[in-house]
Amino acid sequence: MNRKHHEPLIHLVKRVEASQKLAWSVRIAAFLISFFLCAVISSIMSGRGLDFFFSNFFKGVFGTERLIWNLFHDTAIMLLIALAVTPCFKMKFWNIGGEGQILMGALGCSVIVNSMAGSYPHASVIVLSLILSLAFGVAWAVIPAIFKAKWNTNETLLTLMMNYIAVCLVDYFIKKVASSGTGILNFSNKVGLIGPVGNEFILKIVVAVVVTLIMGIYLKYTKHGYELTVVGESVNTARYIGINTKKVIIRTLVLCGVLCGLIGFLLVSATDYGLNSDSTVGGKGFTGVLISWLGHFNPLGIALGSFVYSFFFRGATRVGTIGRLGGSFPDVLCGVFLFVLIASEFFINYQIKFRNGDKIREYFAPVVNAFAKLKKRPAVVAASENNSTESDGGEKDLQESIKDEILSEEVTAESVSEEAPKEVSDSAEEEEK
Repeated sequence: MNRKHHEPLIHLVKRVEASQKLAWSVRIAAFLISFFLCAVISSIMSGRGLDFFFSNFFKGVFGTERLIWNLFHDTAIMLLIALAVTPCFKMKFWNIGGEGQILMGALGCSVIVNSMAGSYPHASVIVLSLILSLAFGVAWAVIPAIFKAKWNTNETLLTLMMNYIAVCLVDYFIKKVASSGTGILNFSNKVGLIGPVGNEFILKIVVAVVVTLIMGIYLKYTKHGYELTVVGESVNTARYIGINTKKVIIRTLVLCGVLCGLIGFLLVSATDYGLNSDSTVGGKGFTGVLISWLGHFNPLGIALGSFVYSFFFRGATRVGTIGRLGGSFPDVLCGVFLFVLIASEFFINYQIKFRNGDKIREYFAPVVNAFAKLKKRPAVVAASENNSTESDGGEKDLQESIKDEILSEEVTAESVSEEAPKEVSDSAEEEEK
């Protein structure tokens, strides 16, 4: 017995190539929707109106000159972190260990500063701390690269687990050298550190701009960038054209480790002036992965994503502070923001189609017919409904006009009925002739 096949009402079709206009329209709409959704969440949680959210949000971003500098500083840090993992993801090496690699770079800087500051020249301590930061970052990135190249291990699990090992190493070091027992290693005297250059923000901003330009050139115009792109597209194709895939994997992770070590050095020596396993990186390594993906591994797109994320975080921080909504409130709003943006990529890559148009018309036929009847209502009846509140004399005139129209319709109907037999008789006579 054959079963009747029921076709789904809706099905998804992957777009061959989405236009730039469509892609940007969807992203802008997603940004506005997420912004309004965060305003509604803030209003519900604080018990205040939407004006409270918008006024404090923009004050938290552009309220003072220092806040504007903070915005660009946060953008620079997030941009550097996202750029550090971009070559790996472009090669389809899923490096989730950016958090641990940056933390190891910060540990390398702290080891030199703690052991040599005050005993050796200031400049030499800075140079040695930078070198050890780069070495620690590279070492933490190369370990999973070697396992992947030699034994094809799962890089996602390995890099993720190495994050927790890095946290434990940092906690162990702080416990050994810090006497306060607070879990924070402070270098308050700033001996052996870079410290403020011009102001406390400009150095990281300049470094981020330079690294962005270099990364854009490296990925698009160099042989190494071409090779890692080919490896990401197809490992077999890369081997067929003579690319040493193992060498490309290890080389790319070395680059990632160098950038992560540089970020760790900047965080300790020019930003926090201390080390803490929780707050030094503060989860930005994982956020950088999302920013890199949303920017489609393009340095300019990543820069825009970093700015928008920092803009959102800064504004949400002030709203949470003024509204007394807790320290986690900015993370909640940023999570909503990122979720909506990531979901919007679905509508860029796929389109929703109705497989059977006849079924759709059947489902909505009652609604369509109801609207059609409303449109076909006589103008006289509509006039009678609109003028129901007028005087009695107007109602009588309206009734007489309706009667006249009815009589005229009857007369035309009788004339048509009289003419019809005549036409039949005339045709019969012609046939007889």
